Amino acid sequence: MGIIVNLDVMMAKRKIGVKELSEEIDITMANLSILKNNKAKAVRFSTLEAICKALHCQPGDILEYVDEEEEDYEFGK
Repeated sequence: MGIIVNLDVMMAKRKIGVKELSEEIDITMANLSILKNNKAKAVRFSTLEAICKALHCQPGDILEYVDEEEEDYEFGK
């Protein structure tokens, strides 16, 4: 899996929806949904900075590294 985007978790904690956040950080709802649903291949630092500013959090609150070998072990693969 590698890098996991936990944007949906932070948005829920801050009680903010996709529409509201997309307007606040000036990103399309479609692109924000791609990030939120962990489908993005990359994220610009400027976007990450805007998200962190809007959600009052750190990049580590949104991005998480999961070792693929550990993940396979946990799920019995």
